[in-house]
Amino acid sequence: MRTNQKWLFAAAAALTASVAFQTPALADPGDSSDVQVTVDIEEIREPGVLALSVAANSVALAEDGSTLENRQFLGTLPTVTVTDTRTLEEVPAGAAWAVLGNATAFTGDAGQAPITAGHLGWKPHLIDGGETGLVAEGEEVVTVLDEPTQPGNNVGLVDQELLASTFDSGAVTGGAYTVNADLFLRTPADVAAGSYSSTLTLSLFE
Repeated sequence: MRTNQKWLFAAAAALTASVAFQTPALADPGDSSDVQVTVDIEEIREPGVLALSVAANSVALAEDGSTLENRQFLGTLPTVTVTDTRTLEEVPAGAAWAVLGNATAFTGDAGQAPITAGHLGWKPHLIDGGETGLVAEGEEVVTVLDEPTQPGNNVGLVDQELLASTFDSGAVTGGAYTVNADLFLRTPADVAAGSYSSTLTLSLFE
């Protein structure tokens, strides 16, 4: 083995020596040569996104259906759109998305006692769920003044409540889905008069 290593080293040294002593090539004055330079530039592909948009940033509730015991104020949540422009390869395996909503207390503009978010409820309505049938609206959430219509749903929009969802993001990718909701504020009949405002926050999670 050592003999072979010495032979390889000697061959390399001899080759180096022979290269060093080669006569350099000479070119006539005025000779030229061209080198073609090429490059392939691919089209920029923006990654797809999963996004939430709302048709308007405010809604006014109007009194309708009040009784001697309770006052009721109704309105409609502006249309909410979930758009997914991702390719199937961009969707994480096993992913699912959901739109959740919760509200702050209604605060008065003249120092009235606040109306807690438990007095605000909603009933979601799916406007366009696509053709798969895999996008669904959330369940109704009624107020603290109501009897439950589903077990334990008379809590109002205090915590994050479901507006719309799918259990398979990959199956509904590439589409746009719309939903809104009936909004209802129910208060005791002796609620203080005045203007009140609340912030309803909608969040998209996957």
